[in-house]
Amino acid sequence: MRIVIAEDQVLLRDGLVRLLEGAGHTVVAQVGDARSLIAEVNRHRPDLLIADIRMPPDYTDDGARAAKYLRDRFPSLAVLMLTQVVDPAVAGSLLTEPAPGFGYLVKDRVLDTESFLDRVQVVSAGGTAIDPQILDRRIAGTPPGQEPLTVREEEVLRLVASGRSNAGIAAQLVISRRTVDAHLRTIFVKLGVSSAPEDNARVLAVRAWLARSQYALADAGD
Repeated sequence: MRIVIAEDQVLLRDGLVRLLEGAGHTVVAQVGDARSLIAEVNRHRPDLLIADIRMPPDYTDDGARAAKYLRDRFPSLAVLMLTQVVDPAVAGSLLTEPAPGFGYLVKDRVLDTESFLDRVQVVSAGGTAIDPQILDRRIAGTPPGQEPLTVREEEVLRLVASGRSNAGIAAQLVISRRTVDAHLRTIFVKLGVSSAPEDNARVLAVRAWLARSQYALADAGD
């Protein structure tokens, strides 16, 4: 896999390069600011972008804005955002776009190298990998006319959003794979996800679920 890394903390960036190249991936560029990030993705057309949300020049959401611009330009680009500050709105704004492959992880997760590399694979394959801390910050809500998810269905969908496979979800919740499949079928119906290959349906369900959170946040502010 060909990867561009955008991270202004040099030690973390070097560590990511060593970790990813040690796992057999190719880091085609590594940069420390949002402008260089855009230039290098345009130059190399990588399979995956790993980027910090906050970086120069403004140290606000420069990385997130650059990633959104690049996703609009290259719809097949998979994006994995890293952060030290949990902001569910950033995840929601990128996840609700039609492009596949999105992850949003707290930087501490990089220390769990096996889990981090697993999530790199999930995102590059078009899946989602949202940090549990970010999911914990979402506000539950259901738009009028839509059926709410049960507690168990939310548990299943949280694990889907964090990058777990159906087999991994079954092991985590100590239920059968068939039960996980049944929960997902019900979730797809409740969230209005039409028939599609299961991997696509899982991504669409997570997006719809996070969109409900955006609805709840907006409604809470009225």
